[in-house]
Amino acid sequence: MSGPTSARDRLTITVDAYDAILAHAREDAPHEAVGVLVGDRTDPERVTRVERARNAAANPGNRYALDPVDQLSLLEGVEEAGDDVVGFYHSHPHGPDGPSGVDRDRATWEGYVYAIASLADEPTLRAWRWSGDEFEPLAVAVDS
Repeated sequence: MSGPTSARDRLTITVDAYDAILAHAREDAPHEAVGVLVGDRTDPERVTRVERARNAAANPGNRYALDPVDQLSLLEGVEEAGDDVVGFYHSHPHGPDGPSGVDRDRATWEGYVYAIASLADEPTLRAWRWSGDEFEPLAVAVDS
């Protein structure tokens, strides 16, 4: 399998948004953190900020769920600000650094980005686009 090569295979994220995701993951550990990636969905997609959400999962140590009321409020706020929902992020406090089987089963936003902050070993942020059938890897480019 070849690696990401086109703008469609890349996610650009500001250093502030990147740092905010990792900080959220650390603060919520040992529970999974969850939130919304906000920015511009045009090609290439760019995340300029994140919106934290409350993890409403019954078992937040190894699952995440956005509370439906919180999700609606967050998405309306993004729209009112004139921004796009680029996708969603969550953390895996103990790994893996890729999507789990549960993540695959629960992915519903086809064409959107799903980012995962792993705190196992050295903290990392990786991203994928949900095709409707599978997660397609994206290169993550961090810039100002």
